Formats: sequence, structure tokens, C-alpha cells
Amino acid sequence: MSTWLFDLGNTRLKFAELRDHAAPGETHALAHDDGERWLDGLPRGATACIASVAAGERRVALLDALCTRFTRLHLVRTQPRCAGLRIAYADPRHLGVDRFLALLAARDAGDVLLVGVGTALTIDLLDADGLHRGGRIAPSPMLMRKALHARAPVLPDTGGSYAEFADDTDHALASGCEGAALALVERSLDRAQRLLGAAPALWLHGGGADALRERLPPHLWVPDVVLRGLARWQAHAFAAAPPRPAPAGGPLTLHA
Repeated sequence: MSTWLFDLGNTRLKFAELRDHAAPGETHALAHDDGERWLDGLPRGATACIASVAAGERRVALLDALCTRFTRLHLVRTQPRCAGLRIAYADPRHLGVDRFLALLAARDAGDVLLVGVGTALTIDLLDADGLHRGGRIAPSPMLMRKALHARAPVLPDTGGSYAEFADDTDHALASGCEGAALALVERSLDRAQRLLGAAPALWLHGGGADALRERLPPHLWVPDVVLRGLARWQAHAFAAAPPRPAPAGGPLTLHA
């Protein structure tokens, strides 16, 4: 019976079937703004591993829908240690599960700076020994634009193209917000190199990253990094404790 991986973010749900070699297969995506029909395209299977950073009502809606399609549900939470990864936060509950799983996906890749661009811009540094050195959180360029528009409606929340010195307001907004994100990534790379003694690899993911990619240093594009981390979590968790049979009354929901 099949195992599926689910990554519920703030704007969309991504999911993939777990392949035999403990890696996600083809990624599918459903946008939240499809109304009540956004869950119609869910698959069926034996086991669902779920990571969620979405608001409670979205998470509950997804879990309710999966309960009718799967025998077992595993809702993944951030752990202080997992499969050789050690989290920097004293209280792991304060580190988003998406960041935890991205770090887990990069565990065997040496020194890595992970940059996610979604609603927020997140940056995390992982060293070759599996130690999370910490990270940063900032507004993404999209959120910067929306925040400026909310306080000053005359400033449009979309439009414009990046330029080093823009010649109109739309371009200046795009350049300022994207430039702020680029500068934060570049500073983080510089500080990471000073800390580690060598430049880390740069991993980039997230729906808002496309606008930044061509102006960033060489990087690895990993749009499915959270799903990769879920696959690794599943392999580690099930190796340590094989899943119990589901009760006759319905799905077994486990919190990890």
C-alpha cells in the first residue's frame, strides 16, 4: 500500500507519493484559493505523512479529508534531533516544521545555507556535522509589497521589474523589495563563510524564489525540499519504530 507526503503551506498544498528508494515522486500542488474544492484532488493510500505551517482551519480541513482516504496519518513536528540533525533552537517548537524538514533533507550535503522564499524569507545554516547553526526570518518581497500597499495604498502591491536604480515607482518598489532579500541572502552567505571557514552550498526553494534566482550566486534549486525532508523523516521514524496496525474504527493519527 502506498505512502504519500503532504506539505501544507500558507498558500498551497504540495504532495507526492513516496518512492521505494525513500524519495518523493512527482510533485502535485493545490492552491488554497480554489474555495472548498481545493481538497478534491487528494490521492488515497495507506499512510499519509503531513507537515503543516498553515492556519489551524486549513490544517483541520486537510486532516479531515485525509482521514477518509488513508489508514494512518502522521502529523510531523520539529524534533531537537533526528537522523543526525541537531537543531539550534533551545525550544524546537519555535522552529517551523518546514524549516526543520528542509534541514533534514540537506543533512548529508555538507555545509549548506538554505533559503526559502514564500510568505516569509527564511534562511538557515547547516554545517557538515549536522549542526543547525541558526537562521533568520524576514518578510518576503511579496509580503513587503503588500505591507507597503496596506499602509500607503498609492503604492501598488504588484508590478515593476528589478533595476539597480529604477526610473519609476513600480520598478523602484520591485527593486527595493527584491534587493532587500538579495542583500540578506548575500550577507548570510558571507557570514556563513566566515563562521565555517568555507563557503556553504546555497539551496533555494519556495514559490517566491523565481524573481531572485537569476541575481543570486550559483545555487541548487530544490522546490520539493520539504517533501524530501518528509521522506527522510519517514524512513528514520519507521526504522526506529515500525507503524502499529490501525484500529478498526478508523485512521490512527500519530504526532511526531
